[in-house]
Amino acid sequence: MRTAGLTDVEIAVAIAEHLTGQPGGKEAPRLIHRYEDLLPEQLRVGTGGVLPGAREILDDLAERSGVTSVLLTGNTEAGARVKLRHYGLDRYFAAGAFADETTDRIAIAQKGWELVTRLLGTPPLRDRSFLIGDTPHDIRCARAIGARAVAVATGAYSAAQLGAHQPWWVIEQLPPPSEFAARLGLLGSLALDTREAAQ
Repeated sequence: MRTAGLTDVEIAVAIAEHLTGQPGGKEAPRLIHRYEDLLPEQLRVGTGGVLPGAREILDDLAERSGVTSVLLTGNTEAGARVKLRHYGLDRYFAAGAFADETTDRIAIAQKGWELVTRLLGTPPLRDRSFLIGDTPHDIRCARAIGARAVAVATGAYSAAQLGAHQPWWVIEQLPPPSEFAARLGLLGSLALDTREAAQ
């Protein structure tokens, strides 16, 4: 089962339908709750980690004025918060849009856009808004809300596969923070005081 880019809810529905032979995934909520219960221990014994360069970029963005980082994820809120805490990334994000209420990633992206608008008090500029992800689903989400897609080929999709979906920028791996900031047009926006402002 290829799950890259699917939401937790979509995965749970597919598993439930496969196991029960019944459409609609009525058992999906139970699967999700059980997954959320087991996740902390699985993270403790697992071998996962933070993408190289991600923490450094997040540190850099947190020091820049006018930057607001919001988590946009196909995880449920409970699952996402467990992961962020486990890897020490929770402090980087002002808020997040999650998959609890919908299986539609576009709807989650739209929730994220509305969230940023509320945080800023005004809609952000489309050409100054970036959605960073590693699947074609993320590129489609960016396009749906008018943001620029930064596609990172560190997951299940190659740079060529991601490039076929025409993101604004496709990279094999995360560059140094200064290079990343320069490409996004953020150089010169470092704040005097460090402030907390993801992928």
